[in-house]
Amino acid sequence: MSVSLECKKVKRTGFLPAFLGGGILAAAVPVINMAVRSEMYLDLPGNSIQILLDANWQMMTMLNVLLVVAGACLLYHTEYADNAMQKMKSLPIRESSIFLGKAVLTICMSLFVLAIEAGAVAFCTYHWFEIGNGFFSELCKYFGFSFLLMLPCVILSLLISEACKNMWVSLGIGVVCVFTATMLPTTNFALSLFPFAMPFQVFASTDVTQSMHYIDSAIAELAVLCLAQLAFVKARRLLE
Repeated sequence: MSVSLECKKVKRTGFLPAFLGGGILAAAVPVINMAVRSEMYLDLPGNSIQILLDANWQMMTMLNVLLVVAGACLLYHTEYADNAMQKMKSLPIRESSIFLGKAVLTICMSLFVLAIEAGAVAFCTYHWFEIGNGFFSELCKYFGFSFLLMLPCVILSLLISEACKNMWVSLGIGVVCVFTATMLPTTNFALSLFPFAMPFQVFASTDVTQSMHYIDSAIAELAVLCLAQLAFVKARRLLE
């Protein structure tokens, strides 16, 4: 019910066009890169997915995370505009269910964006490399891993937007977090666990243990962030 309600709300915003346009833009990155500089990658060792993601994933991820931040700000801006959130509190609706509906919607749109990008990687492989046996199962592993690592970023972005009534404040915090994540060394495991930095990691088929550490950390961060959201709602009720 809350998800369908959120879908009706976003029709009046640029949420859906932003994710659609951003997904197409991110998917165009590997295509344009290969069209311009294909000779740099064709002779590299390794499978085509690894080569393409190593070359393009940083830019693609930055666009993905910026989309999540902007989308979260838009979703909560509609709630705080004209005191809509105050009116919602008078209805028999829990704030946590509102948050859950927005989270499900943002997660679905993030999955949609990743699906477009996976299609772009498949196209590049077909056009410049060779699609071998087991290609699509490998593609699902890589992008499934990326999807899971994006979830803590989605929840934290929504939590920041829920806490800040001014959309520009939450947007500014989100952008600062994104650019901070880009400056963190990806080789440092502890620093790379920052929710905005985790999506920049690429699944390493040669080091499954390291990838499993990231998966476990993402699940743990999701649990902590969900508990933080419940605690925040209760604390705000006591202070109001």
